[in-house]
Amino acid sequence: MQKIIGGLSIVSILLLQADNISLEKRVESLEKALKANKEKLLNEKMKKALNSSGSFNQKSFNPDISLILDGSAVIRDVTNSRYEGYSIDGFLDEADEIPFHKNRGFNFNYGELGMHSAVGPYFDADAIFHLHPDEFEIEEAYITTKKLPYNLDMKMGKFRSGFGRINSIHQHAQHFSSQPLVYEAMLGVEGINDAGVAMHYVAPTDNYLMVGAEAMQGTNELSFGEANQNNLYVGYIKSGFDIGDNTALLTGGSVALGKTEANRDSRLYNGELTLKYILDSYSSLNLQGEYLYRDREDIKQAGYYTQLIYKKDSNWEFGARYGALNKNAKNQPDNLKKYSAIITYSPFEFSKIRLQATQDKSKSFGGKRDTENEVLLEFLVETGSHGAHAF
Repeated sequence: MQKIIGGLSIVSILLLQADNISLEKRVESLEKALKANKEKLLNEKMKKALNSSGSFNQKSFNPDISLILDGSAVIRDVTNSRYEGYSIDGFLDEADEIPFHKNRGFNFNYGELGMHSAVGPYFDADAIFHLHPDEFEIEEAYITTKKLPYNLDMKMGKFRSGFGRINSIHQHAQHFSSQPLVYEAMLGVEGINDAGVAMHYVAPTDNYLMVGAEAMQGTNELSFGEANQNNLYVGYIKSGFDIGDNTALLTGGSVALGKTEANRDSRLYNGELTLKYILDSYSSLNLQGEYLYRDREDIKQAGYYTQLIYKKDSNWEFGARYGALNKNAKNQPDNLKKYSAIITYSPFEFSKIRLQATQDKSKSFGGKRDTENEVLLEFLVETGSHGAHAF
């Protein structure tokens, strides 16, 4: 009897393996068919866009349009007038722009209008506009190439630099409602967002490896600012790979070399690390951190942040972040710290209700350093065709 049961078990295992192999083949065949059909539709669309005279019919390539709306309610133990003029000793003399969550009470932070379109067979065009209550701002507007050889691509226009981990990620796509302290102190609310040109190379390897170089105007006043000519050059290398079946690692290093308003050298270095552990189909743990070191006009400063995000399922996300400026100019404090915690509820994929609590020990108000405590509730919705968010 035991031999019969053992034989039946072996046959069952072989049948299951055969079914799995058959299923994998069917899935692979289906993926190939979908890819071929997508390429066929694109080719047909491209042919339709070309009339008999050979000119391009742009009407066949109407842009994808998206709209993002963001608002918040804020409780803060610092009055609006004091908060508007805050400083960070040794880094920021006075805040000149606070685009998000500026006032106690209710804020309409922005409407973000995005447009994306193919421009013939060789280029894509993207534009992102920020609509604030009292101004219209071009956040990004650039073209990218589609058919350069050797796994190369170029970007030209006004865009967010690939420096570091989060500089290129828009505010609505980040896990927290506010920037890490080190970014706020060294790059400000805009980060490195400038006119220029970028070149990227993705290595044809099993693991992700990307090398990028950028030449930009360099108008970021906190770390650069010389505007008489383009003065900022950025380079970075980023790599990602799997560790086992459930863990992925993304790491990289960046450098930005430019000039200050006084035409003196400014160098900014960055190291980044993101570790993501998949718990199941919907939940994950995401550990992320960056360290920034700045040598500006021979003044050496540094800071970092680390954050842990627990995504419980497709609706709930919990997180905590600690940031510090641990190296400052002489006779300036080096114990500037900031703590944040978030709870985010997403009723569906394109909406967020985020509760964030923050204790900030880095700022001075009216020339006097003081602790700021803040609780904010942020509402965010996305409509239309919108690109995928970062890893």
